[in-house]
Amino acid sequence: MATTAEYTGCGEWEELVGAALLGTERRQGDPAALLDAAAVQTVRRRAGLRPAEADPRPQPAPADPRPEPPEPARRRLAQLLAGRTGAGSGSGRRGAAPDLTELLPQWLAAAGRHGYRAPAALLPALLDAARARTDLRPQALALAGPRGLWLARLNSDWRFALRGGAGGGELPDPGDAAGVEQLWQEGLFAERVALLGAVRAHEPAAAVRLLSSTWATERAEDRLMFLDSLRVGLSAQDEPFLEAALGDRSRNVRATAAELLSALPDSALAGRMARRAVACVGPRGVVPPTECDAGMLRDGVVKRPPAGRGERAWWLGQLVEAAPLSCWRERFGGLGPERIVELPVADGESWREELHAAWCRAAVRQRDAEWAEALLGPASGPPATAPGTASLAERAKLLSVLPDGKRAEWVAQFIRAHGLPEAFQLLGVCAVPWAGALGRAVVDALDAAREAGSYPWSFSGVMGLAERCLDPAEAGRLEALTAAAQYPEDGAAGAAAYWAEAFQRLVATLRLRAAMLAELAPAPPA
Repeated sequence: MATTAEYTGCGEWEELVGAALLGTERRQGDPAALLDAAAVQTVRRRAGLRPAEADPRPQPAPADPRPEPPEPARRRLAQLLAGRTGAGSGSGRRGAAPDLTELLPQWLAAAGRHGYRAPAALLPALLDAARARTDLRPQALALAGPRGLWLARLNSDWRFALRGGAGGGELPDPGDAAGVEQLWQEGLFAERVALLGAVRAHEPAAAVRLLSSTWATERAEDRLMFLDSLRVGLSAQDEPFLEAALGDRSRNVRATAAELLSALPDSALAGRMARRAVACVGPRGVVPPTECDAGMLRDGVVKRPPAGRGERAWWLGQLVEAAPLSCWRERFGGLGPERIVELPVADGESWREELHAAWCRAAVRQRDAEWAEALLGPASGPPATAPGTASLAERAKLLSVLPDGKRAEWVAQFIRAHGLPEAFQLLGVCAVPWAGALGRAVVDALDAAREAGSYPWSFSGVMGLAERCLDPAEAGRLEALTAAAQYPEDGAAGAAAYWAEAFQRLVATLRLRAAMLAELAPAPPA
């Protein structure tokens, strides 16, 4: 039998490894002795190692002068980040408890409005949440601030923050020319995006000058995002830069530059598009272009249509979409948008649909509320007879152009005329919270669905929106519906039982939202 001394006498770690792999029986050794020898050799090997040179300590996190939220709000954020949804049944039903994870975006938005920073202890959980949910990233990174960016440099799981649009770094004063120039030349991409936005808000022309200074050396995907930042504060001062970008080597950059120029009704591109469009459309009918020439290509017209679209219809739509809507009043003898969209099109229904669809896109691009309202038509009318489009997705875009009050009023009338099933996309563009006529219309429609014997999961999308968007003041009216939708005496889980549960959850969520917003309110001065 081999002893510990015999094993250690060999002096070779490799010999021990070989014995362990082959087995002590084949090596005629004692298993206990082998383990003892391995323990001795392990101590020897470790004792003989020289300590490696330590990595340099990271620089301390930059200061963030913003205050932390009040203590109750901090506890609430920890609860939301943990995703606890309260007690629920194991049957797969949602139960009556609020879904806390869906309230996290509202907490972040409200905290941002108050100018808070994220509590330091919750930064890792906040970055993990933003990593898992891209919809949270802009608000989460803004709340995380420079400390969040500092942490992201130390953990590869959070590297997404370094290229996030919000940035979160400590920016120089937009009036500090030297500081702005240094960060623009040396900063991370996210910091540069945030810097460009800050300079744009301070002095729009200065942002264009800053962008022009490095434009030729930027990557195509970065040029596209930088160019997209010019949507805020877009004005005639941006036209020379955007006109030059029409010759960019990236097709996406060229298309974005053309789109921005077409949103400037007095730009040279808008004028060129107007001349092309009115040559195709007039009181006598529609004559679409017969070719896509070099000038049209340079001005952003895409030559090849998608599958199923004819070339001439595709080109016509792009010309009308990019033409300033003001050109049509003169073209149609001084008529306003409401009268123009009602005119018959002599060359057939298909051209009418192409023309009206292009006008819808133009109204959205140019943010023209008068045209948007004309194309929407009356909310109570059948959607199929709408002047502009019967598509709910397109109507939602048109609604986004209207002022908040008029938008809510239109959707409330639509719900009263057509019910909730058709209103989901339209509700998504309404300002939060849904108050007044819109809130009442939603609650009344839910009550009508309950009375009709429908099940609440047929309205799950609207119910989810209502939990996030209804004015918490509606909780009182909903409590009455909860009482009206009690479980039947025999305990059967019929429609009434499910409605009771759904209304209880909705009321609880509204109460929670009210408490959440109250917790975030700054304490009154002493």
